[in-house]
Amino acid sequence: MSVSEDHAVQTTVTLQPPADPAPLGLAAFALTTFLLSAKNAGWMTHATGNAWLGYAFAYGGLCQLLAGMWEFRNRNVFGATAFSTYGGFWIGLGLYIQLVVNPAVAAIKPGTAAATVSSINHDVGWILLAFFIFNTYMLILSTQINMAVFLVFLTLGLTELILFIGNFAAGSALTTGLIQFGGYVGLVTALVAWYASFALVSRGMTGKLKLPVGSALIS
Repeated sequence: MSVSEDHAVQTTVTLQPPADPAPLGLAAFALTTFLLSAKNAGWMTHATGNAWLGYAFAYGGLCQLLAGMWEFRNRNVFGATAFSTYGGFWIGLGLYIQLVVNPAVAAIKPGTAAATVSSINHDVGWILLAFFIFNTYMLILSTQINMAVFLVFLTLGLTELILFIGNFAAGSALTTGLIQFGGYVGLVTALVAWYASFALVSRGMTGKLKLPVGSALIS
């Protein structure tokens, strides 16, 4: 069958808007933060303490990075920047443990143990300081979104602040009271992020259950 140019058949395809990836990104962030914070808080006394590591790559890392890429599709520059950055944070932290910390620990000798642990603590302190700087301007911008998202960035910023100070001050100690306190604040951060994910899932569904997220502080 042929169709002349004067009678060309035009087909219009209407693309449905994609689902909101933010609940996935928040859930991935929350779970991985929970596992690492439980270790920092000293809760994992009968565990290896490394349960968070695989999820730093697979869930907090990969799934959150994917959520960030889908936010680009949604033209949501805030969500894309936040999820992609913290996806990269978890992947980068996992790589740092595997490529730097584990080989350094394996090579420890009695005379170098204190210096090695101190160097690792300072590395982690610098990493957390860098992400605290990023988180600060994202916290400011989150005041224009909703209260749930603002509280995620607020509690996360406090976690990063406490932990980077704690790691810089730890010296050769494996853990300190300040790092443990940062772990507890991190647990609160995880719970807030889980709630935000829960609320956004409910608001993306057609059912009657709609959890509140709060209004923006600046509108």
